[in-house]
Amino acid sequence: MEDIHALLRNHFGYDSFRPGQAEVINHLLAGDSAAAVFPTGAGKSLCYQLPALTLPGVTLVVSPLIALMKDQIDALAARGIAARQLDSTLDAATYREVMAQVRAGQLRMLYVAPERFNNERFRAAIRDLRISLFAVDEAHCISEWGHNFRPDYLKLAGYAREFNAERVLALTATATEAVLDDIRAGFDIKPECAVRTGFYRPNLTLLTTPVDASERDARLLQWLREREPGATIIYVTAQKTAETVANALSRAGLPARAYHAGMKDDLRAEIQNWFMRNDTAIVVATIAFGMGVDKSNIRYIYHYNPPKSLENYSQEIGRAGRDGEASLCQAMICPDDLNALENFVYGDTPAASAVQGLLDDLFSRDIHFDVNLNELAFVHDIRLLVLRTLLTYLELEGYLRGGTPFYSDYQFKPRMSSAEILARFEGARRDFLAALFRQARKARTWLHIDPASTAAALNVPREKIIRALDWLHDQQMLEVKVAGVRYRYQRLQTPPDLTALAENLSQRMLQREKAEIGRLQQVLDLVNADSCQTALLAAHFAETLPQPCGHCSWCLEGRQTLPERKPRSIDNALLPRIQELLKDEDARKILREPRALTRFLCGLTSPRIARAKLTRHALFGTLEDIPFSQALDWVERELDPVAG
Repeated sequence: MEDIHALLRNHFGYDSFRPGQAEVINHLLAGDSAAAVFPTGAGKSLCYQLPALTLPGVTLVVSPLIALMKDQIDALAARGIAARQLDSTLDAATYREVMAQVRAGQLRMLYVAPERFNNERFRAAIRDLRISLFAVDEAHCISEWGHNFRPDYLKLAGYAREFNAERVLALTATATEAVLDDIRAGFDIKPECAVRTGFYRPNLTLLTTPVDASERDARLLQWLREREPGATIIYVTAQKTAETVANALSRAGLPARAYHAGMKDDLRAEIQNWFMRNDTAIVVATIAFGMGVDKSNIRYIYHYNPPKSLENYSQEIGRAGRDGEASLCQAMICPDDLNALENFVYGDTPAASAVQGLLDDLFSRDIHFDVNLNELAFVHDIRLLVLRTLLTYLELEGYLRGGTPFYSDYQFKPRMSSAEILARFEGARRDFLAALFRQARKARTWLHIDPASTAAALNVPREKIIRALDWLHDQQMLEVKVAGVRYRYQRLQTPPDLTALAENLSQRMLQREKAEIGRLQQVLDLVNADSCQTALLAAHFAETLPQPCGHCSWCLEGRQTLPERKPRSIDNALLPRIQELLKDEDARKILREPRALTRFLCGLTSPRIARAKLTRHALFGTLEDIPFSQALDWVERELDPVAG
């Protein structure tokens, strides 16, 4: 086996490893699974890119970050290393090309998003591959107690086993001890194979500045003008804020642009490329920006709004100063922002009646059933991610077993006439394809076919229909696309007491809500701390600094005091307007629960609120400046008898 230092030098141009890299790589090359907990920018990606060059088979890299995939693949291509990605931005021809390379064994690395495993065509395509390494980026998402729990991540360990991955690498920049324990347990990683390096970076100055909302814009503009120009990211909470702040800075003559998930993909790509090329560019962005952006000389990170957790904060400041040069990270902490941050959390918690309704629905179905998650979310008025979490809980508790998702609607467009296609086949194959084509429904351009009903009509397995369509697509006889993903489930057992289970799940969601609010409080506690803030932040990630850092707000200026939130009252003049709204039967059905009505008044949407277009109602968001708990108390006191 080629020496790993030679691989590092010959393929990546480095003479030495960064801390932790060689240890992780040696674990993998010895055949063990491993975890790498490195700070943002500390070189996690090399831990799978280098082994991929020497291991047989393919390295499958699972990452939720399309920007990271693109940047890494471009860099690998420049080094002559074969790597591709599969994501939602690919057209049919490119997808076909990538899959052909996968099947031919021409790729060292294949990058995919976690959601790609919901694609049954993809799962079928990789089932026979030799996966030498299954690398999972942002692995903290597997932990229910992490700051960014994603139910899809709980399934990744199962997929690694299902596809006989020979070893797993879990990577994250933000894992507390409890989260790392979850990662190790999920991916069966030995304690000695979990490598954590230091969080502390001496080149970062961490400043936290309490500000009033009325002075924030002027303070930010002053700092940007007085300080030496440099590449800058300004993080905000809302998309609208990104646009407003960027426009204000641009009018002041600064090179600022907004970036957020509401923009079209091509515009976001243009802004990102502009930022990468420009060493004085300022991007005002939601957290959608920066993840996977490999720019070493970002000099400033500002938080216009408070980060929602210490984990988010550490990720975002970790993008500064990766070149080792001095960089400044300044968080403006405005108490008036806390309502919006808290409301994001409260808006996710479903009403107890919604959870009960979901369980009654699921356990009244046949033993084998399938669902469209968007429709299920609407019927029970539960946000999609929360619904997926509840379904995952039911799987973990042994009540349900998730099966392979499938598409209920395949669409195809012939690239040649059906007669020309059929002329290429004989006998039973020709008869089968002719019968398959007769099952299709013609629309304006595309033909639609339901694989399940077609399989039943032709008395063949559903998989045979899928394989035929895929083969015709690969041979460029048809252009095929899919829609209507449905999720299969099997009921393993019926809960002895549905009401008790619903209460348990509701309490679990309330505990998650409490934990998220607690994470926000940890940010405020950091600002108010009477000790070195950098040391406290390092301790959160299990690192002990031997002495105060000397370059945080506490070390430079002493203890700060965060002002209390301004008390706000609710005008009872709203009561008759709300009562009038609730006279409408459709609105009353959606808003009858106190939590649902409070969400609506605080400007938080839900599947039913969105579909009923209640976001356009004049009362939507009228209490957005009121803490959610205060608004809920008011609704329960003044309106619960009316709404209920």
